[in-house]
Amino acid sequence: MDPNPPPPTADLQPSLFRWILGFLLVGACWGLTTPFMRRAALSYTPPTHAALTDPNNSWLKRKVLGVWYAVIGVLSRPAYAVPLLLNVTGSVWFFVLIGKAELSLTVPITNSLAFLFTVLGEWWAEKKTRG
Repeated sequence: MDPNPPPPTADLQPSLFRWILGFLLVGACWGLTTPFMRRAALSYTPPTHAALTDPNNSWLKRKVLGVWYAVIGVLSRPAYAVPLLLNVTGSVWFFVLIGKAELSLTVPITNSLAFLFTVLGEWWAEKKTRG
């Protein structure tokens, strides 16, 4: 028997490099994707559907179908779906981070990085600059 067994792996904390990489990945996934999703959503023109103009359908049914067709139409476009998938992936990484990291540090760091990456993404996607 080994008199000094290795510590359990559950107690080991990731290295500083992994923390920084995790914060950067979450910030990038949240911030860089937002301008691309906005651009794809604003440039979307929904196709016409007969159910939306059918006078036999109630007002509520036409509104619900309108929202349904708009959501399906936007999500079926890769220009919107790919950034959305990356954004949701960032949210999964965020929940992994807050499971191990200090919550009072994780939230402000990732939100600040997301803001910085949003500014970078707006410059990249929409050629916007901040004065």
